[in-house]
Amino acid sequence: MADQQARTDVDRRQTGIPVIRWEEPPEGPVLVLLDQTRLPAEEVELVCTDAPALVEAIRSLAVRGAPLLGIAGAYGVALAAVRGFDVAEAARGLAGARPTAVNLSVGVHRAQAAYQGALAKTGDAAEAAAAALAAARALHREDAEASARMAAHGLALLDELLSGGGHRILTHCNSGSLVSGGEGTAFAVALKAHREGRLRRLWVDETRPLLQGARLTAYEAARSGMAYTLLTDNAAGSLFAAGEVDAVVIGADRIAADGSVANKVGSYPLAVLARYHHVPFIVVAPVTTVDADTPDGASIEVEQRPGFEVTEVTAPQGAATGAGGGIPVAPLGTQAYNPAFDVTPPELVTAIVTEEGVVSPVTAEALQELCARSRQVAI
Repeated sequence: MADQQARTDVDRRQTGIPVIRWEEPPEGPVLVLLDQTRLPAEEVELVCTDAPALVEAIRSLAVRGAPLLGIAGAYGVALAAVRGFDVAEAARGLAGARPTAVNLSVGVHRAQAAYQGALAKTGDAAEAAAAALAAARALHREDAEASARMAAHGLALLDELLSGGGHRILTHCNSGSLVSGGEGTAFAVALKAHREGRLRRLWVDETRPLLQGARLTAYEAARSGMAYTLLTDNAAGSLFAAGEVDAVVIGADRIAADGSVANKVGSYPLAVLARYHHVPFIVVAPVTTVDADTPDGASIEVEQRPGFEVTEVTAPQGAATGAGGGIPVAPLGTQAYNPAFDVTPPELVTAIVTEEGVVSPVTAEALQELCARSRQVAI
């Protein structure tokens, strides 16, 4: 089950936002999440006591973002193991909660493998559960370290591609500390540029249909004291035409073996605009987002979200609501096309930045070499 608890100490977070943590109160271990569906209006924590509660949190986008989903998935397996639930069943449910984000299944399988390995070796369920928790904690720590390295590689690339040092970066969706064990992926690059005095402006797409840019990226940018401006997704073209964008920097939920990038819907049009206007289009993601088992963009399963996310807007308390609990903005019965992601082909991607370095130009061979190098480092 899951419980929500409002937090009043909003200003307690000076650096970073603890979006996920493992706690062990007297009544048993729990996984505590910052409920991202309630931001920016209020900071509310969601307490998950079992894997089904975490699955619901993932599906509702209370917890989201490729790297963080991997961490959450690993902790979810550990939670099931420590509380004595069926680990295999929990792993299946967690891995299937969001089909496009490959990091989720990577995290789930890593913790499950640790559990099964320890159980086979010792036959002790408690030791196996401890191994699963250790794997989740290790993944959490590694993601924080990877975030810092991606930020450094990304800013170095921007400095190489752009002259002047006053970078005007356009980003899409949310890719900061809310999606990571550290300071994020694409947003971490912009944040490092800000801290080093090399960010002139962060352009923030509102990102339809759930406004992750307006609600979450703007929230993080404001907390960090960054110079940022929010724009509607369909205003990006006029921004490019005015010469106000130096680079597009986004994250990714899955990168196919050929370099095709799945990210929040609206990313592909930005890549087309960037190519036409000769602006670098840069993807920042950990190596775990590269899925060698997905050969190309056409093979990426794109999640379809409920239509009411488009046909309704969130309702203030007490207002008349529609099927999804919001205020209707379209006629009753309107069908909505609402893919959560779109896919950008590798030829439109200037570079992919990972914790292990930069791939440019983006080719299947270069990605394969990068992933092989990453595995050697891990070993």
